[in-house]
Parts: sequence; C-alpha cells; structure tokens
Amino acid sequence: MNFSWKDLQNGSDIRGTALSGVAGEVVNLTPEIVYRLGLSLAVWLSAHIARSQNNVTVSVGIDSRLSGPDLKQHFCKGLLESGINVFDFGLATTPSMFMSIVDEKTHCDAAVMITASHLPFNRNGFKFFTSKGGFEKDDITELLSIAENGNFLSGHPQGSMRNLPYIKDYAAYLVSLIKNRVNHPDNFDTPLKGLKVIVDAGNGAGGFFASLVLEVLGADTSGSQYLEPDGHFPNHAPNPEDAQAMAAIQEAVLKAKADLGIIFDTDVDRAAIVDKYGNGINRNRLIALLASIILEEHPGSTIVTDSVTSEGLGHFIENHSGFHHRYKRGYKNVINEALRLNAEGKPCWLAIETSGHAAMKENYFLDDGAYVIARIMIKVAQLYHNGTSIEKLIEDLAEPVASKEFRIKINDDNFVAYGKNVINRLTSFISIIKGWDLAKNNYEGIRVICDQSSGNGWFLLRLSLHDPVLPLNIESDDRTGIPIIIEKLSQYLSHYDKLDITSLKQYKIKP
Repeated sequence: MNFSWKDLQNGSDIRGTALSGVAGEVVNLTPEIVYRLGLSLAVWLSAHIARSQNNVTVSVGIDSRLSGPDLKQHFCKGLLESGINVFDFGLATTPSMFMSIVDEKTHCDAAVMITASHLPFNRNGFKFFTSKGGFEKDDITELLSIAENGNFLSGHPQGSMRNLPYIKDYAAYLVSLIKNRVNHPDNFDTPLKGLKVIVDAGNGAGGFFASLVLEVLGADTSGSQYLEPDGHFPNHAPNPEDAQAMAAIQEAVLKAKADLGIIFDTDVDRAAIVDKYGNGINRNRLIALLASIILEEHPGSTIVTDSVTSEGLGHFIENHSGFHHRYKRGYKNVINEALRLNAEGKPCWLAIETSGHAAMKENYFLDDGAYVIARIMIKVAQLYHNGTSIEKLIEDLAEPVASKEFRIKINDDNFVAYGKNVINRLTSFISIIKGWDLAKNNYEGIRVICDQSSGNGWFLLRLSLHDPVLPLNIESDDRTGIPIIIEKLSQYLSHYDKLDITSLKQYKIKP
C-alpha cells in the first residue's frame, strides 16, 4: 500500500482525518485502513496476552463523531475475523472503556475508544487500553508496524459480538462513589439535593452525567446545555480550554443561577467547572482545587504537573502541605512520572496537565474527567451541607496579573533539530541578561525566572510535542511585564531567520 502508517501516530494515540470536505486535509482513516488496524490489534494482543484468540475479549466504543459508527464497524470486522470476541459499547467515554477491563462483570482483555478528543468534526482516532493502562508510544509504533507489514492472523474461528451499553454501568459506579464518600446521614441516596448543577457536554459523549449521575443524586440540572450527541459540534468546540466553550458554560451558570457548572471535552477524559459567580475553574485553578482536595486526604503527597504551570500554583501546593513536581507536557508524561515516583516510594496521588487531563492514584492513574467531577461533587456536597462552597478552597491561590501563550512557527523542514538548537543556545543568552535566572528542576525546554525589574514573572520556551512550533508561555505579576520579557527575548529570537516571531512583535497590552 502506498501509504504512510507512521503519519497516523500521535504520541500514544492514533489520529487522522476520517471525513473529506476540509481544505488541505487528505482522508487517511479510510474503512480499509481501519479494518487493517483491527487485524493488527489482534496480532498485537496475541503477542502480549498469553491466551488463545477465541478467549480474548475487546470492548470498543465511540464518541459522537459522524465517522464513528463506520470506523467502528470496519475495526470490529478486523477483530472478529481474527477470532477476537467484541463488546460493542456504542456511545461511550474514554475512561469508561478502561474501566471495562477492571470491572469484574465485563473483565475485557483490552479496550478501544474511537475518538479524536476535541479536534474538529472531520478528524478521528483510536485510544487503546490493557490492564496496564493506556498504550505507550512504543505500543502504537509496534501496532502500526504490524499494519504496514500485513502479517495478520488466520485460521481462527470467527469471534462473537455483543452489544453492551456500558455507560449506564459506569454512571452507576460514579453514583455509588459519591453516595458513599459523602455518606450524608439524612440524604444518603440524594446527597446533592438542594444543589443546582448544570452540564455542558459540547454535544460530545458527556451528556449522560446530567441524567444518570447528578439527577439520580438529587441535583437540579435544569439549564444544562448541549447534552445531545451531535458530531457536527454545532455550538462550540467540546474543549474545556476553548475560550468560547468556557464562556458558554459561564453564561449558562449565571443565567440559571446555578451553584456549579460542569464542562466536558468530547470523550470525557477532561473536564472543568464554573463556580456560582461565573468564574471558570480550569488550568491552574483546577489543579489547585484538586490538589487541595487530595492534600487534605493525603498531606505530604507530591502533585505532578506539566511544565507550564504558574509559580503561584507551586506556592499554593507547598502551603497546603504538598510538594509540586513540575514535569513535561503530555498527559502520558505526567502520569508516567507519577507512577515512577510512587515506585520509588515517594507518595504521589495526583498527576495533572493544565489542559485538564487529571489522573489519581486511587483511580488507576486514569485521566478521567467524569471521575474528577465526581470527586469535586463529593467536596461540593460536603461544603454545601456545612454552609460554604467550592471556590473557597482556592481563594489563597496567587494568580498572575497577565499571562499569554505564543506559538512561534518554525519554517524549516527539520524543525525538531532547528527548534532544539534555538532552545539549547538560549542558556548562554540568559546568562548575560540582568535579572534573569534559569529555574531549578526544569525538565522541558528553558524556564526562566524574571525579577521585578526584568519582567516580574517567568517564561518557558519549549518545542511542541508534535508541531513545527516553539510554544512560549509568559506570566507576569505586573501589567507591563510581558512586553518587557518579549522585548528582551526578541533580541535573541530575531537572530533565527526560520522563526516567525510576528505574534511577539504585534503583542499589545489590553486596555
């Protein structure tokens, strides 16, 4: 086949274009390609699971994307022809797919979620799980190599297929978790009674949370929006980081006079909330909130975050009896770092990216937006019955006066080498800038602390995980701090003619 299989790899996932109609994008997740992926997973499982093929069961689910049903059909065809038994979960969430492995009722050997998370409607992809957790990057590389070589299994009896709407079982698990953790003496079955909580599912797979979790627990969910699955995503991007999406749930909370708003991404592995005043609690604020909950239960725990978290968050974690371990971008990176720390005997109960991927030790270090919200709802209920509310937990979080992310494009075919060179040589430049010092314990790119006279904040320049881009994050405790940092840093970046620093030159302080 004249086809580049490696182009489908997106770190530890598979991502591609499944539908035509978007200029410049070529469809590379065709039915034939996806059928071969099903055949390839069967080969991978035969090598990694010591059991005959007809005793292996794989669960397969989809989000609300338009291409999902067709891709699922062809993927499952490859599994079934290889002798694999399949549970068709239909509309599902990524975290619930993993839970089908550990659930004694289903006890699947592997699970597959067909999703492209928050990406546009024409994209799709695959996330894979075994009892060890999500696939690693090397597993995806191996799977795609199998697909390219085409040495598939043969001679096995056809596998069986069963439809199983598992999301109801998963919702019941979350309901039980909240009931038992709140353990209200008068309202055990309805611990959320009296609370108005609205959900924005962005027309993804998270609409179940309103009816099957919150309402069952007694909450009033009137005012919830975009709960119906719609793969066109007609209202806003299903992404808690998206400004339009957050604005939509913030407006809905104020309009409904709700106590809390919840927003999920498409496949519900990420979430964020909005307090009763319409303030968004995502990114650093969400990390602080979860850290406060975890550290109350597990003082002394390390909290692993990605590299772009703020200085104020670090102080918040330390002030709440925790240790902040700022690591690399990428949800698999922070999760694997948390696993490493625990293996070394350093307790770590939370690993979280600023994008909202949050994984807890108590939940298999699975990045599960619904579980995160369940844990928050437990605290919301406890605080409500004590006459207070969730935003009080982060009122001592110091937040920057100004923050901004720039994406500096690298116009070079070998962008990885070019970007690394820019970053590596930056250290020498920093040494001659008064008031700038390298941050300690930095694991990604170059993070620089800027004193009051030189920007009063920090910046991080790193190489994107996948794109020909140098992301530049800047935060300052002064309104004029970001322009000061930009002016000094541009002296260095302007020497590289393959960098497009137009966005830096055009930055202006908002009035």
